[in-house]
Amino acid sequence: MNCRATTVRFDEDNMWVGLADVRTIGVPLAWFPRILNTSEAARTAVQISPFGLHWETLDEDISVSALLADAPGRRRSRVSLAKAMQA
Repeated sequence: MNCRATTVRFDEDNMWVGLADVRTIGVPLAWFPRILNTSEAARTAVQISPFGLHWETLDEDISVSALLADAPGRRRSRVSLAKAMQA
């Protein structure tokens, strides 16, 4: 199975990652605050590599394996930490 990203596109709420094996992964931008809270130009300046997705100006890296792993506990922890930091 080839889990390499080939395309990335965005709508208002989601990031859609096309894979070399023809699957498409859709994930909420809310999972990635740096990407959610940036301009469209910065968001679409993504570099696709064999390892995943990289945004140089945002200092953000996302691996395809992490998107496929779908670790909701880890995402909840990140959200909980962000909420705790705001308090």
